[in-house]
Amino acid sequence: MRSSNPVLTGRGFARIKESTTQVQDLNTLESRPTSAPMSIDDVVIKTAGLFAVLVAVGTFAWRANSPGLALIGFIGGFILAMVNSFSKKVRPALVIAYAACQGLALGTISALYEAQYNGIVSQAVIGTACAFGGVLLAYRSGKIRVTPKFTRIMMGSLIGYFVFALITMFTGRPTGGLGFLIAVAAVGLATMFIVMDLDQIEKAVAARVPQEESWRMAFGLMVTLVWLYLEVLRLISILRSDD
Repeated sequence: MRSSNPVLTGRGFARIKESTTQVQDLNTLESRPTSAPMSIDDVVIKTAGLFAVLVAVGTFAWRANSPGLALIGFIGGFILAMVNSFSKKVRPALVIAYAACQGLALGTISALYEAQYNGIVSQAVIGTACAFGGVLLAYRSGKIRVTPKFTRIMMGSLIGYFVFALITMFTGRPTGGLGFLIAVAAVGLATMFIVMDLDQIEKAVAARVPQEESWRMAFGLMVTLVWLYLEVLRLISILRSDD
């Protein structure tokens, strides 16, 4: 049950490429004179809708509890994530399809964890929500800011984690104290990437990008939150395995 999300590397490299002219690029990206500018409300509504799809499909996958659905979800989600990450045109249907695929994968994985550790899914959901809320408050209060140095550190950490995830696909994850520390670091990394998403959304709103770009922002936030949930789920399972 791998929790690393390699799709994030695509978004990461996109950020690196746009780091020096991000606001200008967002201001001109697929600009249409007749399109209303994107707002925070647009992103919130789209994100809520995507998670509604994820939960609905996830509930079905939970009840079905079929490894085949998880495989379909992972493969389909990976392909759709790559398309959505690198496509210049916003494709809402593919973003919604991505949410459905994630529902298949997460519903099955969550059921497997729940069967082994009763109540772990609700704990992971609460933990993810608390992490998101804490980062949101810190970002809005100005205690956390995205600077060029911060971005470079996050990108370097992400690439390192991605390489680590690829290696452990063949060697297995470390256990014991080292495994716990890596799980904590992964949760911290995923949490900090929420800051990157919030900053990107704020700059996009300031640049008055077209309203349809809210789908891209909602997709990016969903990718990060799904990654965070899986890492929190893994961390809690490590803690509870010692009980």
